[in-house]
Parts: sequence; C-alpha cells; structure tokens
Amino acid sequence: MSNTSQASARINSLLDENSFVEIGAMVTARSTDFNMDPKAAPADGVVTGYGLIDGSLVYVYSQDASVMGGSIGEMHAKKIVSLYKLAMKTGAPVIGLIDSTGLRLMEATDALSSFGHIYKVQSMASGVIPQITAVFGNCGGGMALFPWMTDFTFIEKGKGRVFVNSPNAIEGNYEEKLDTSAAAFRSAECGDVDVVCDEAEIYDSIRMLVSMLPENNEENGAYEECSDDLNRQCTDLAACIKDASAALSRIADNQMFFETKSEYAASIVTGFLRLNGITVGAVANRTEKYDEEGKVAEKYDTVLTPAACYKAAEFVEFCDAFDIPVITLTSVDGFKATRKSEKRIGNAAAKLAYAFANATVPKINVITGNAFGSAYVVMNSKALGADMTFAWKNAAVGMMDAEKSGAMLFEKEENKDELIASFKEMQTGIEAAARRGYVDTIIDAADTRKYIIGALEMLFTKREDRPGRKHGAI
Repeated sequence: MSNTSQASARINSLLDENSFVEIGAMVTARSTDFNMDPKAAPADGVVTGYGLIDGSLVYVYSQDASVMGGSIGEMHAKKIVSLYKLAMKTGAPVIGLIDSTGLRLMEATDALSSFGHIYKVQSMASGVIPQITAVFGNCGGGMALFPWMTDFTFIEKGKGRVFVNSPNAIEGNYEEKLDTSAAAFRSAECGDVDVVCDEAEIYDSIRMLVSMLPENNEENGAYEECSDDLNRQCTDLAACIKDASAALSRIADNQMFFETKSEYAASIVTGFLRLNGITVGAVANRTEKYDEEGKVAEKYDTVLTPAACYKAAEFVEFCDAFDIPVITLTSVDGFKATRKSEKRIGNAAAKLAYAFANATVPKINVITGNAFGSAYVVMNSKALGADMTFAWKNAAVGMMDAEKSGAMLFEKEENKDELIASFKEMQTGIEAAARRGYVDTIIDAADTRKYIIGALEMLFTKREDRPGRKHGAI
C-alpha cells in the first residue's frame, strides 16, 4: 500500500472490507524538469486498483491533494488510463475519487497531453461501463471535464468544488458574490451534479447506485431477487402523485428509489428503482416537492422546461445504453412559455423526443393526469414507441384543456355547458384515447405497481432494431 493515506482511506471507506488490491503503487513522476525530485511524488499522487462493492468488481482511482496537490501529470494520467482499459476488458464500473489542483504546471505539455488521454479513454468507455465520479476537494480547469464525461457525479457538501474558470476569473463576478464552483450552484443551477451530501453519505450512495446498475452494456440490465409483494396495492399513490419522487418510492420494491439530479430541474424526476428485482429507470413530471415531514415545500407548473427536457433525455440515453427499461409517470399540460425558455425549448424538446424514440429498451408510460399537446408526445407517448401505455381513470389526453377550448368554441350557444361537457368527453376523455389505441389499459391508481411489473415481464425478451447508421445526430 502506498503512503497516500487519505486517498487510500477513501477507497477503503467505499469498498467491501479488505477487498481493495492496489495497482501501480511504485509509480512515481518521471519528469525531472525544474529539479523536481521523483521521490517526492509517491504513487504520483493517485492510488489505483480494484475491489468489491457488495461482492461485485469495481475499479477505483483516488487522488490525494497532499501529494503535489493531487495534480495531473504524465504518470498520474497513465495510471488512470491503464485502469480504464483494464475495466473495459473485464466489463466493470470505474469510480473516480477527485481531489486535485489540476494540471501539473512543471510538466507542461506532457501534463496537457495527459488530459487528452484521459478524455479519450472516458469517451471510449461511455455506454460500455458505468462511470461514477465523487468530488471531495478541488476539481478545476481541465479536470472539471472528468466528472462531466462520466455518468454520475457526487460532490462533498461544503468541500467539493467544480469549475472550469474560478469564480474570481469570471467577468463581473467574485466568489463572495456568487461561488460558481460550489456544490449548490453546480447541482441546482447547472445540473452537473447528481448528489450533494457529506463524505460518509457519498460512500453509501455510491454503493447503492452501483448495486442497482449493470456491470457493463452486455449484462442485459441488472437484477436481484425480489422480496416484495408483486401485487402489492399502492393505496396512497394518488395522494402523493404530485411529488413523483414520493410516488415512485411507493411503487418500487421495498419502497427504495434512487433519485438523480434532484436539485436540478425539479419539475421532472429521474432515478432508479427495482420492480420484481429488475432495475428500472424512471422519468416523471412533478408539480410539488415535499419536505421530510411530508409538507409541500415547493410547487411547479405542469409544463416541460428546457432544463427538464435535457435532464430527462440524458437519463433515458444512459438507460438505453445499459439495457435498463424506462417507465414514465406523465402529467403535463404543455411547454413553459417565457422569453428565456423559448430560446432553448425547441432544441430541448427535440432531444427528449429523440431519446425516447431512439431507445430500444422496454418503455412503459403511465398517464396519471393531463397529457396535453406536444409536451405529452415527447414524454414517451405511444407515437414515439412506448410499448405499453396505461392511464389512471381520471387522466385526460388531448391537444389542450377541453374546457378552455370548448368555452371559446361554444361561447354564444344557449346550451353551452352541455356542449362543452360533450366536447370534453370526445376530445380529452381517456376512454376516447383508449378506443383509438393510444392507451392500452385504464387502471386504478392503486394497481399501478402490479400492471407495470406485468408489462415488464411481458417485455423481458423485447428486441427492436433501428436503421443501420453510425449514430444519430439530433
């Protein structure tokens, strides 16, 4: 074991006890420019190796800021690249524990080239093995691309900092005014970070996430034995559906739901749950967010925002890459209509539509409220390729709110109320959508869990081809 104790301690806190095997402990900095002494950089400031999480193989690298600031140099990068290549050969996740001052200045172009080698191997690993990053200290400059090129990012509350340009280097800004490197900004404003918590919680959260993910893209998803009742009714589901995070936890096996990017674009929920032991990705519209006491803490409009679309699209693409089925809980009236939103909503909605249409994994949609206009279409609609569409009895599907459009159409009619009621039934009634085949089954809210599980079992052997191409360009 190298003497980079802090880095090693983080690894040992993450992995199963006594499971870590270090690789490259004797590696030191090769450069001697500026009279740098190679002996002063044990393990070149990064501990690399492999171990177990709940008995499953993972590869880990952990930087130590006490050794040359944890900076990236030629040999430091070479160790990380070699670890990635080994992980891809064996088909196991890579977890990076970041604490670094960034580029090692005294190695100049050698260090700069090292960034490129790491970016490349991360690119090659994308969609092949899960990549997870946890930031415990600084992660700045070119280093900031490391977590953004991985699938999931954790950051230590109060200590982790991620930035390309430091807050004081941004024109018109300074750290006291707005700390653009802080966890709160990166998670809530930028959407770069999935989970913000303290150090101990990071290890627990990563272990939980890894246990839910397949080891690689050839595993055909992830599965474990289910101890929950497959036909369990979720009697309180309708009461908490406005906070989709709470609703998804009710549906899940043993009520365990792992939410990603919970602080960003909170009007849409993304995350993982198990249903009959199968890991499933979930995308759901949210109009309320509850606090720990179950009280409403925040409210959101029933619309899709650009940030929500991008967040959901990225998540669906990850699920599709790793053969993880996707379910949606849909309740949306349209797109956000503001000048700021209009700049990006078209592109964002197109990304979401493409993500669902391009995904070949099992796709199940549950319409829990209104499903209106193009916003509904991009939310895993039948037209985009949802394999099964369920709807609650009080749901509605149509171009827009029928009462509003009916009021305009029949404004001068004597029997206006009667005409509006009839128009509403024909235009947005869930039975009308079912008669046209846009909804497969109308269900009670309490039965949602068992219907989704039944559909997943039926779709277990789903195979679907796409046109031959190098890749899409949307």
